[in-house]
Amino acid sequence: MRVRASDAEEEMFDLLVVGAGINGAGVARDAAGRGARVLVLEAGDIAGGTSSASTKLIHGGLRYLEHREFALVRESLAERERLWGIAPHLVRPMRFVLPHRAGLRPRWLLRLGLFLYDHIGGRKRLPATRSLNLRAHPAGKPLKPGFTAGFAYSDCWVDDARLVVLNLRDAADRGAQVMPRTPVEALAREADHWRATVKGGRLFRARAVVNAAGPAVLDLITRAGIASAAQMRLVRGSHIVVPALFDHGLAYFFQLPDGRIFFAIPYEHDFTLIGTTDVDHVGSLHDVQPDPAEIAYLCEAANGYFQRQIGPQDVVWRFAGVRPLIDDGSGRPEAATRGYRLDLSDEAEGAPLLSIFGGKLTTYRHLAASAMEMLGQRQPLFAGPDWTANTPLPGGDFPIDGAADLTARLQADYPFLAPRWSERMIAAYGTIAWAILADAHTLGDCGRHFGHGLTEREVAHLADREWARTADDILWRRTKLDLYFSEAERAALDQYLDGRDR
Repeated sequence: MRVRASDAEEEMFDLLVVGAGINGAGVARDAAGRGARVLVLEAGDIAGGTSSASTKLIHGGLRYLEHREFALVRESLAERERLWGIAPHLVRPMRFVLPHRAGLRPRWLLRLGLFLYDHIGGRKRLPATRSLNLRAHPAGKPLKPGFTAGFAYSDCWVDDARLVVLNLRDAADRGAQVMPRTPVEALAREADHWRATVKGGRLFRARAVVNAAGPAVLDLITRAGIASAAQMRLVRGSHIVVPALFDHGLAYFFQLPDGRIFFAIPYEHDFTLIGTTDVDHVGSLHDVQPDPAEIAYLCEAANGYFQRQIGPQDVVWRFAGVRPLIDDGSGRPEAATRGYRLDLSDEAEGAPLLSIFGGKLTTYRHLAASAMEMLGQRQPLFAGPDWTANTPLPGGDFPIDGAADLTARLQADYPFLAPRWSERMIAAYGTIAWAILADAHTLGDCGRHFGHGLTEREVAHLADREWARTADDILWRRTKLDLYFSEAERAALDQYLDGRDR
């Protein structure tokens, strides 16, 4: 799993990808599948930044219609069902309830926007929008009196960090070398290739570089000695998780009097995820956290709709990510475009550097294909058809609507699994769950049980195949079991991993 520096230094890579967030992972997978020798360098853990701190939606972005970003919405909606198709274990359809609120956007405008949302992106399998009588519909029960009408529309939910990990797992299975916790300290062009220096002084060479450093994209350009006129706007999006505010599987899309929107999404069975904010971010990109004002804002927003009132004391988990948005001059951070731009260095300068500005979770695959198309104009190795649209991610080789059947089969094959444990294994690993559990006949056959369905066999898989090194990697990014683990259980897992790593 781990790459020795001496092995990597002996090889001239075709492509160096800096950054193992969703865009970098998508580029690495696409390039490796075209036969390129790919190296991925990441300063922290995989998906350790923005890509594990999203609202976890695969969606077109209904509110982007209001900003007239029709091309972005169309692209995102087209990608929505493609991603569901290649990752039916990670991506799942979800119905969203949009209550009408008197005094805000009129009902006819909401219906018009939803009509466009249904029809401009090539929706095929997801159900269309329909009107709701919230006085009779289960979605109206947890809401305050007065919300009587609304709409239900379709989008998808995804485990964002696992989407990143499985893209990189597929890239590695196709020959890519993935090195987390390896920050790039210098990047220099030398004739027909780039030389990257990482912490500790190790050197790596590549014929082309993709700068997928997210919020640090401009910093890497500066270190490469390249002038850029690009302007970024760093916008922090914060989320809170609270005990479940409703007991059904629908999500909510809410409007607020200040013109913003937020979501309330069923999360890990027992919780509700609420987000997000849009605040210009200033300061460090390390250990980004919501500030108290953002937490209070999200609580107040939820209290305007739900009968059950919440406060900061009810928050069981909070997280924030910094979105690297293109600075399009928008006055308010929530109005800044969620589109992306790919900047390719001039051919006369030598070996290519392609920098990714902006982007969103839903468009990562198409962004990667576009990056390959641009690089293919300079180096034929990267040219070729868009192969990722119909090729399943690891574990996703089953029918698009087959997750429930797969869960039932896993539980039949391993009767010691509790139903929710089986469901989690399929949602995380798909068909790979059988490789993890292998010949186990009892819970004891899975080795040490760290609690809440996490066993030594799964931990070994996460460490050996998914680059996990710490309890935080496993409990926050590879799974979401940190919601259930006690401090003592977490410490025991960290101690085990530390001993395993020696």
